[in-house]
Amino acid sequence: MTPARGQDVALVDLLDRLLAGGVVIVGDVTISLADVDLVHISLRALISSVQTLEER
Repeated sequence: MTPARGQDVALVDLLDRLLAGGVVIVGDVTISLADVDLVHISLRALISSVQTLEER
């Protein structure tokens, strides 16, 4: 069940929905000096509940 527009959602309910379906977070960070790339970091994280991972 999804809340109607303008209706508040509790943080616990939001976390429950995210963990039930799983969330992938992706990010890239590049540190450069004088247009020379010095460090490039690529981040990827999967956040899910153990039960969801076992079902899939």
